Amino acid sequence: MKRLWAPWRIEYILGEKEGKCIFCEKPKQEKDEDNYILLRGKRCLVMLNTYPYNNGHLMIAPYRHIDSVEDLEGDEARDMMEILSRMITLLKKVLRPEGFNVGMNLGSVAGAGIVGHLHLHVVPRWKGDTNFMPVISNTKIISESLRKTYQKLKENM
Repeated sequence: MKRLWAPWRIEYILGEKEGKCIFCEKPKQEKDEDNYILLRGKRCLVMLNTYPYNNGHLMIAPYRHIDSVEDLEGDEARDMMEILSRMITLLKKVLRPEGFNVGMNLGSVAGAGIVGHLHLHVVPRWKGDTNFMPVISNTKIISESLRKTYQKLKENM
């Protein structure tokens, strides 16, 4: 039997669940590299998802703690879209994906892990990145560490 090692997950499994909003709390810490905050825009920030669907899975969130698209102010919505364009350009340059999934999970029934703070997912995709592992063993293989992906993206901004 082959073993798939994912030692980084133990921090989440055993770690204390704060219940605080990561999009509000992490930026206050001023530890962008440790928190995988890739970019701080005027009204929105970008951070790597620490439990990604694929390498380079980013999340774009407004600084304001809001939970619905209707609550976005015009400048926030524009900032999100401008940052989305910039991040897709960056991901194409650094990771060379063949496509992207871009979207929001609005509400817990829609799959939102962080329900109270609106955020936009940007997931790079490659032909063949979905294989038997998620279907048969409910396991996703991520081929590069978050630290390495963060460094590559940060160096190319």
